[in-house]
Amino acid sequence: MKMNDKEGEETTESGPSSTWAELTHECLINILSRLTLEQRWMGPMFVCKSWFLAGKDPFLNSVFDLETHFDSLTESPRWWIPEFERKIDSMLRSVIEWSDGSLTEIKTRHCSDRSLNFAAERCPNLEVLSIKSCPNVTDDSMCRLAFRCTKLRELDISYCYEISHESLAIIGRNCPNLKVLKRNLMNWLDPSQHVGIVPNEYLNACPQDGDSEADAIAKFMPKLKHLEIRFSKLSAKGLASICEGCTELECLDLSACSNVTSRDIANTTSNLKHLKKIVKPNFYIPRSVFHTDRYSHWRLYDERFQTDVFRI
Repeated sequence: MKMNDKEGEETTESGPSSTWAELTHECLINILSRLTLEQRWMGPMFVCKSWFLAGKDPFLNSVFDLETHFDSLTESPRWWIPEFERKIDSMLRSVIEWSDGSLTEIKTRHCSDRSLNFAAERCPNLEVLSIKSCPNVTDDSMCRLAFRCTKLRELDISYCYEISHESLAIIGRNCPNLKVLKRNLMNWLDPSQHVGIVPNEYLNACPQDGDSEADAIAKFMPKLKHLEIRFSKLSAKGLASICEGCTELECLDLSACSNVTSRDIANTTSNLKHLKKIVKPNFYIPRSVFHTDRYSHWRLYDERFQTDVFRI
């Protein structure tokens, strides 16, 4: 069996057997909707013209989700090169165009301002934006999205170091439905897991203004229910601001937030009446990470990280 040049017509030795192009548009949509985005892009859309047109139907392009695919793979240094970023941008821009304004979710990594500025122009119904590990996403695209995609309810900007507290403030002001914020940082305490994969200059660019980000979250995101700020450098003051401003929090992840103590957490979260889950920074940190003049005696570790295994 082989494929003719004509619109997907198949032939056998005995003559024509079927024509893929004869499937109705509705039937093709039904078939393609059972495939993931990657699966559609890896073959079915290139069977013939009618299949390609069906693949561009807005119904199939209301969600752009590559995060599941990224999550199933081991992180690669190749993901951090410009060529890879351009491919992700190209894919996202195509889906944005095909969605005809119906795109509600973007979940990817390693995109840039190029595609997100386009999303801001063409995706007024965007509700979920997850763009982890995007070194070339900046306040510029975030501000545009904030003003034009006001239906946002979930935002994940983890490991995006060119996004500042100013974006958090503008997003909070303009997106009143925001319920989920994930602003996790890479492990700056022990970056060895990232060495050789993430460029060194990016690892060294880890945001230092934890309290500024905490203040923006507290002042402009009062309706948050889920907040993740792993490895944030906020202090007890910043945590207090969040707990005073975001009283509807149900889940708070403070994993590896090394500048807050268990006492700080207990005192500041006592007013969070809806809190169902809190992840505390219970882990051991080498002494070399801290300045000895700030932590004059190491008994503080007992209070900071209450883990029997690593008790000093």
